[in-house]
Amino acid sequence: MEIGFYPGCSLKGTSSEYAQSTLALAKAFDIKLKEITDWNCCGATAAHNLNHELAMALPARVLALAEKDGMTEIVVPCAACYNRLTVTQHELNQDKELKNKVSEILKMPLSGNLQILNVMQFIDKYIADKIEEKVVKPFDRKVVCYYGCLLVRPQNILKFDRLEDPQSMDILMERIGANSMDWGYKTECCGAGFSVSRTDIVAKLSGKIVKDASDRGAEAIIVACPMCQSNLDMRRPQINSYLQMNIQTPVMYITQAIGLAVGLSKEEVGLKKLFVAPTFA
Repeated sequence: MEIGFYPGCSLKGTSSEYAQSTLALAKAFDIKLKEITDWNCCGATAAHNLNHELAMALPARVLALAEKDGMTEIVVPCAACYNRLTVTQHELNQDKELKNKVSEILKMPLSGNLQILNVMQFIDKYIADKIEEKVVKPFDRKVVCYYGCLLVRPQNILKFDRLEDPQSMDILMERIGANSMDWGYKTECCGAGFSVSRTDIVAKLSGKIVKDASDRGAEAIIVACPMCQSNLDMRRPQINSYLQMNIQTPVMYITQAIGLAVGLSKEEVGLKKLFVAPTFA
């Protein structure tokens, strides 16, 4: 089986372990993720605030290229990319004039029929029913699942999971043997794009998330967003300084956790790239 794949910028750089674990997990279930030809940045978190038409054109070009490649659906692991691509497709399908204008900018047609899957939707659709039979090393740990802002908002467009208390990641973690605990920070902001410009804000916001996870006895925080993972993991020195505590709870991608459970090695899922390494893997 072959499905389209949009890695986005993060998965080719700072979050390469997310791409590595996603591709390895797909391969373990006999699925080939085919990268979109000549893809570009989706505009991430800021472009759409500067020039609406051009900001639409960035993700629209990705969608047009996927259609040109003959793809009918694409897997988009990065929550920010998933958000931008899905919102753009929705807006263009709702506004024919804007869609025509963007298509003219790109010099490419846009059907607007491409199915865009985030990593949980991909796993649910193609892997979930086979997970339990392939588990060789149950992920027998207490975890909390952190969804962040961009996987569930805006809910009327993304139509993915519950807004305040999403469950999809928790259900998948339970299926590989984890104890996914209820908590109050599932969709709180981690500081997002302030990671470089205002690390003090990231330390404060991410600090609340990390501390609550630690206070509840979580052995890992499970994520599906490169930005969230980076803020909670890479910024741990700033977080610990803000909290005046030394919290060593690791932050893992859901693809890494599932990969380990179905027998992939630490190397295959890129576990060594984490700043706060899990002591149990």
